Amino acid sequence: MVYIACRIKLTSLRWWCYFVKARNIIRTIYLIGMVKMILFRKFRVLILMVFLVACTMHIMIDLLPKLEKRAAGTNSGTGGCSCSHNPSEEPRNWAKQQARSGPEAGWPNKHTLRILQDFSNEPSSNLTSHSLEKVTGTDKADAVKRVKQVPGNSDSQKPLIKDPGAGKKANVPGFSRLAALYDHPLYKIDLPSLSDDDTLFSVNTDIRLYPKAAGNAEWHNEANAEEEEYSPTGGATAESYPNWLRFHVGINRYELYGRHNPVIEALLKDLVSQSITSVAMKSGGTQLKLIMTFHNYGQALFKPMKQTREQETPPDFFYFSDFERHNAEIAAFHLDRILDFRRVPPVAGRLVNMTREIRDVTRDKKLWRTFFISPANNICFYGECSYYCSTEHALCGKPDQIEGSLAAFLPDLTLAKRKTWRNPWRRSYHKRKKAEWEVDPDYCDEVKQTPPYDQGTRLLDVMDMTIFDFLMGNMDRHHYETFEKFGNDTFIIHLDNGRGFGKHSHDELSILVPLSQCCSTTLIEVILYSPAPGLNCRPHWNSILGGKYATK
Repeated sequence: MVYIACRIKLTSLRWWCYFVKARNIIRTIYLIGMVKMILFRKFRVLILMVFLVACTMHIMIDLLPKLEKRAAGTNSGTGGCSCSHNPSEEPRNWAKQQARSGPEAGWPNKHTLRILQDFSNEPSSNLTSHSLEKVTGTDKADAVKRVKQVPGNSDSQKPLIKDPGAGKKANVPGFSRLAALYDHPLYKIDLPSLSDDDTLFSVNTDIRLYPKAAGNAEWHNEANAEEEEYSPTGGATAESYPNWLRFHVGINRYELYGRHNPVIEALLKDLVSQSITSVAMKSGGTQLKLIMTFHNYGQALFKPMKQTREQETPPDFFYFSDFERHNAEIAAFHLDRILDFRRVPPVAGRLVNMTREIRDVTRDKKLWRTFFISPANNICFYGECSYYCSTEHALCGKPDQIEGSLAAFLPDLTLAKRKTWRNPWRRSYHKRKKAEWEVDPDYCDEVKQTPPYDQGTRLLDVMDMTIFDFLMGNMDRHHYETFEKFGNDTFIIHLDNGRGFGKHSHDELSILVPLSQCCSTTLIEVILYSPAPGLNCRPHWNSILGGKYATK
């Protein structure tokens, strides 16, 4: 009995020990959980305090400029502005102007001071820029005096391209080399008579135009408003159309515009002088391009200046990695006219105010957010594109003026569809690979058997384009376009010439491979060394290519 009693007592003590251990373990776990909960709550409180402090600092940063402006206005009694507006001072007051004109600009200006930092207030700011900011007192007066003494320094008088004849003997009054060139018989060949199928747009003379409905005085002549209101579109009303619309109406099967069409000169003036109402980035492409809309509803493609005119393509650059040049687009248009092709849309150079004519009128938020002020007090932006669109490749004004080319738009694709063709002599766009035409000397024989190059004038047009690209040094002709309405019997549109004129002292003979494969060596020598003022090799090409290709 004593043994049984001892056994029971020992068992009870063992279970009691187990219970005590379990209770201690539970208490330990509970204490650890309580400590973690307390620490986590303290951490959350700490995070909340840091967030509140950060918000307070941001609010103070936003309010500080306004308080300074109010204090300055109270002291001076002029509302914080003691001088008249000056374009050269625009970059320095940009952030303040944005704060004042927020509703007008249409963009939130909450973070403007942090996005567009003004470095002009820093002691270490670079004062070697072209602006007159940070020049005060007598220094500023002297600087303004020096600027005024420079002839033609104003924006309206500043030439886009320096006159190569400056300082030289002036030409004979009334003599024009271009006019003398156009007097050559090759430039007096008439086109075939045009039918409705040969014009891009058919003007219906039964439809009457009411210019007042457009609500734009530039669409008609106010002096003859009553007369023009009920005149047919085929009469005097067509003269009141915007020049860009008259350019579109004049496109036909054989040319973009007539040889002596006065509308082109007027359109070039519009590209330079028309006020810009909106700006947007053009989608696609490797480099930044802007679509600008004018007050008369015309549109143009703007290519900004990325490098100086004297800067050539580095010898180690591939043709597909070169910068596009705005002045190459301008020169290509004039070269196209001299060659009597008339296949490049009108292009003109223009000085654009980056603040008033791009930033303030754009509705593209992605473009607007890329504007900033450089340490040299110049306004810059970089936009979005495949290459060269970053802070390191930003486009900067001097201080807010930037030069560029404006190419008139062709008719909208919904009205006049265009077909894109792959250039048979397109390059490989690869560092090591070569295209088929570079390794096959008989490549042209295959091209001649392939539509649309087997008949009509398409192959001859490609030869024209080859000569055009050779004179420019353009190796970037990967595609070309034609108007779909005219089928295969029409001209090639010479678009996108920005990579031309990269090496003025180098002739890239590989561009002439189409001629060497399809034509004779004698013809190439005629093209390279002909002293004639104008050159029309189509009869030679027609005989050399077998006589089965028509000439215009």
